[in-house]
Amino acid sequence: MPAIPSSDLEDADFWEYTQEAAADRRARRLRGAAGAAATVAAAISTGIGLVIAVGLARHVSSGSNAPTAAQLARIEPQALLEEFAAQDDPHWGCGLLGWLPGITQDGVASDETQALISALKAGSTLGKVSYWNWNLAPESDEGKEQHLTADFVFMPEQWGAGVVEAKYVRQAGVANFSDSNGKTCPATMGDIFLGMNEPDIYGSCMGNMFGECKAPCDKAALAAGDCPEAHLHGAPGHANVRGQCNCWQDSHATGVGFWPLEGCASDQPLPQMWKDDACVASVMAKWRETAKIAVSKGYRYLSTPLVAENMDFARSFIESACATCHDASCGCPVYVGFHFYAYDCQPESTGGYATFQKRLDAVKAIMEKHPFVKGAIINEVGMLNCRGQASNPICIPDSGDYPATSQPDHSCPANAELPDGMASFMAKLFDMIIAAKTSDGRPVVKGFSWFNLDQAGGTYNLQLFDEQGKLNKAGHAYMEGCSRWAQSTRASFMKKQQ
Repeated sequence: MPAIPSSDLEDADFWEYTQEAAADRRARRLRGAAGAAATVAAAISTGIGLVIAVGLARHVSSGSNAPTAAQLARIEPQALLEEFAAQDDPHWGCGLLGWLPGITQDGVASDETQALISALKAGSTLGKVSYWNWNLAPESDEGKEQHLTADFVFMPEQWGAGVVEAKYVRQAGVANFSDSNGKTCPATMGDIFLGMNEPDIYGSCMGNMFGECKAPCDKAALAAGDCPEAHLHGAPGHANVRGQCNCWQDSHATGVGFWPLEGCASDQPLPQMWKDDACVASVMAKWRETAKIAVSKGYRYLSTPLVAENMDFARSFIESACATCHDASCGCPVYVGFHFYAYDCQPESTGGYATFQKRLDAVKAIMEKHPFVKGAIINEVGMLNCRGQASNPICIPDSGDYPATSQPDHSCPANAELPDGMASFMAKLFDMIIAAKTSDGRPVVKGFSWFNLDQAGGTYNLQLFDEQGKLNKAGHAYMEGCSRWAQSTRASFMKKQQ
């Protein structure tokens, strides 16, 4: 059925848009709270998603007529987006990153991949799956093009601390935009713009010196010819004795905290920037200019920098950026972005779960102190293949009790802390996400993306598909966890409507 024009939503009798609904009006009337509950149950059973379930509750409780389950299955989620635009509080739900098998350039997905997409988009008030890639548009990675379908909304990020180049920022809210290869992407460009990547830690150079090279070569190293070149692939290499390397020619860093920045004094200023007023002024001026460009392209929401571990960094950023207003117009982020990894397939004994809870609690505290903050977007989540060191999530791969190279699939085996391997880890994280609420009942987490990559940046194999493009055990666990979260979120929305 065609989507209802958004300008007509408020005045239209929604169900008259299908002949089946009109014919069924007299026989099926569910009104009030009881009707709303029955309608939502039908919506959930058909799997049509959070946006429809909540929208139906509002229509039914106000006296509208409810459709049959068959009619529900034919209703497009886009038809009720205006319901949530009015609330100005989108729930992004479960997202993805990394290469996805089984999607063609023109946006047609295989049955296996579509099963994952359908499960994930049901938990979003947008009716779409969020996707991000540390860049401004889908691109090629390791020679593979990142193809998306119309069921995706892309979240762009300005990875660095400098001002974004306006010519590369796509118009927000537009489908069929050009990707980084100049090809048409059927997804919709989101209206959220993500902040810089991991400025709160020094990080590491990726590739064959990961965990060993923790700084770019300084002038002395360059002058002495003591600047070994790092490579994304190949035999292990070694940084110089001060942990420096050439990370700019054939590799890249984990985050922007690795690099110097104009206007800041030290070679790696960002992790300690709040101690340097001049550096803060430089960073915030650049961010406000980036925000100005984003707003001019239609972006409505901003996130904080995507912090690796220091939640105080995100809080300080909000308090600095939001001093004069509480929206994107002045560069004010309304989402707290952070990343989370546990270690060595032992999230209990290495403090992984405790660390995750502390970060959820930190976002809760920010939301309660600053009610304009809508929640957290946690868009890198996984397990690092090394011994735990929560204060700095960079370490030497294969240094723990469960080295990835010793596992047949390079993932976590079943053990005392993870009886079902990586699936147990996912299940526990979703339990914690579902339970995370502010004192006034607001959900703390609004977006969550599993790190769907194979041994990248020191991780285990975290891919959701096997080599044949079939969903693996982790993929099914992600679907299950996302579905549980979606069901909980639906229940929370329904409670608000009563």
